[in-house]
This record gives sequence, structure tokens and C-alpha cells, in this order.
Amino acid sequence: MAKEIRSLLKSEEEGWGRLKVLAKIGNTEWKTAIWFDSKNETYLLPLKAEIRKKEKIETEKQIDVVILL
Repeated sequence: MAKEIRSLLKSEEEGWGRLKVLAKIGNTEWKTAIWFDSKNETYLLPLKAEIRKKEKIETEKQIDVVILL
């Protein structure tokens, strides 16, 4: 999926491979960005402590994430 996103939207990226998105986990939705990691050739979604706390996200917990580009 990352390859497809990169091929279609690379021109929309800002510095360091940053691509603005709307993310949703559970009932929490927020404006954020995904970052392209060239070493692993995929995008990363950083999760702020506020989001982790709201959605009770812990290490090793599997979660569903919706990303709107």
C-alpha cells in the first residue's frame, strides 16, 4: 500500500516525506501526517500520548487505523 501511496502522492509530500492526512482510531479523529521511512520503504504514523490515552493504546495492542489522504 505504501508503494501505491508514494507513487500517486509523492508530489504532495512536504519536507522529509511528510504527507498530511486525517487519521481515525476508534472514536478519535485528528489531523496529522504520515512520514515516509526510506529505510523500510513504508509510511509511519506517530501517535501522540493524548491519542494513546484516549483510545487506551498500549504496547503490543493491535489497533485498527483509518487514514484519509
